Amino acid sequence: MKYSFFAALTSSFLCYSSICAQESSTLAPKYSNEFLQIGIGGKAMGMSNAVVASVDDVSSSYWNPAGLTRMTSKFQGALMHSEYFAGIAKYDYLGIAYKIDDKSAIGFTALRFGVDDIPNTTQLIDNNGNIDYDRITRFTAADYGFLFSYSRQLPIEGLTFGANAKIIYRKIGDFADAYGFGLDFGLQYKYKKWNFGAVMRDAVSTFNAWVFNLDEQTKEVFLATGNEIPQNGLELTLPRLILGVHRQFDFGQKGFSISPEINAAITTDGRRNVLISAQPFSIEPYMGVQIGFKDIAFVRMGVGNMQRVTNFDNSQELNIQPNIGVGFRISKVYIDYAYTNIGNVSAALYSHVISLKVHLDRLSLKPQENK
Repeated sequence: MKYSFFAALTSSFLCYSSICAQESSTLAPKYSNEFLQIGIGGKAMGMSNAVVASVDDVSSSYWNPAGLTRMTSKFQGALMHSEYFAGIAKYDYLGIAYKIDDKSAIGFTALRFGVDDIPNTTQLIDNNGNIDYDRITRFTAADYGFLFSYSRQLPIEGLTFGANAKIIYRKIGDFADAYGFGLDFGLQYKYKKWNFGAVMRDAVSTFNAWVFNLDEQTKEVFLATGNEIPQNGLELTLPRLILGVHRQFDFGQKGFSISPEINAAITTDGRRNVLISAQPFSIEPYMGVQIGFKDIAFVRMGVGNMQRVTNFDNSQELNIQPNIGVGFRISKVYIDYAYTNIGNVSAALYSHVISLKVHLDRLSLKPQENK
């Protein structure tokens, strides 16, 4: 019954998403709200984000809210900072989670991806045609995401459910801003050392309402340079289903373990440059593995971002992006590091990612395994 439940969920998602894709194609550009897909945490990013089945800490709010009930401490907090494009773009994460009881938990996640101090040269030339550098101002373009999470153990043994309500705010200086709202749903099922996960992001489509605030001078510059005047409008982010399978292998009393996981993201906004590209669904597989020693030290690696690249001679090749990372635990503090986007992928975002996680009021009981 448990496996048929997951199959029914997947079938329902595909049918619903197909309808959404057909009805919303004019409002749903590809890669809408993509800052929410970058990932968080040195652990997950070192494994190429393949964690939706195994995640069981404060980062569950982002990856799969169903994992919050599997936390082994009453309260957890996490921080992360990374930079892209040689420090031009900055990405920050804050997460907190609280375990209400053995069957339920709540969490909060805040994300910011922004570029600061962008020169505004729309007023560089004055009314007399003279260049005046004093007329250059600066602005910030930033995306903010706030996730409010709840997770609960379901009556079926080993099955947990979680949901996110997310609020999105996007701002481009004084020129434009947008407010959005969406929902995510997640499931995890644990059977012995096997873990299965499913996350439906933007389950009912996420809505962004854009409002542009251009003064008359800026509009004149846009028209004079052949640019269109942007109009207020609604942007949709179509649903995305992520499925995952995880297994942990322990090695006797030596304290070593190997935990591989495979995930697949099914998008519904048409053909993407991924391993399986189709209309309206595209499928992007990615996988990762963690090697641990007594919950003290960890080595991680993963592969993802599989893309077909066309060379100058029109031949095609498949590029695969590897990620690596390490982690350490000192008492109740976890420090994780990942070196991401080190593959030969066009416009790769090279970055060092460092995250910090703190467990407070550790519980004496560990999550039970299903026999």
